[in-house]
Amino acid sequence: MLWLILGAVVLFVLMGGARAFERASVTTIKSFLAWVAALGGIVLALLLILTGRGGIALGPLVMFGPLLYRKWQESRAKAIGGGGGASARPPPNRPGAMTRKEAYEVLGLHPGASEADIRDAHRRLMRGAHPDAGGSDWLASRVNQARDILLG
Repeated sequence: MLWLILGAVVLFVLMGGARAFERASVTTIKSFLAWVAALGGIVLALLLILTGRGGIALGPLVMFGPLLYRKWQESRAKAIGGGGGASARPPPNRPGAMTRKEAYEVLGLHPGASEADIRDAHRRLMRGAHPDAGGSDWLASRVNQARDILLG
């Protein structure tokens, strides 16, 4: 009976994980898998050290290096003032709805653009801004919001 309950719990966890992966972006999944690999390397190194094979433990610890390097580069870019890219966030003092003028600026169009021009600009911008293509959720939502405002 215990094994049946344990199996049900494992199945429940796996199904929940599948749902989370279904909704996650590609970059989130890549980051998650990198952390799983790094934590696995740390656990393996710990086990090797505890069994008296400390010299061999350096190999699994090397797996953690690329993650530390990436985090160091991200923190350095934020300190310098870069920090844009896929993690772009809205400016802090921009509350409220987007105006028509802002919508034209977001899509890179001039006032009075045709419906076809608006749709073409939206499609062009979404190729790079879509979260599934490695873009930003915030930028994609701004592009969608601009299209919705201009097309009514």
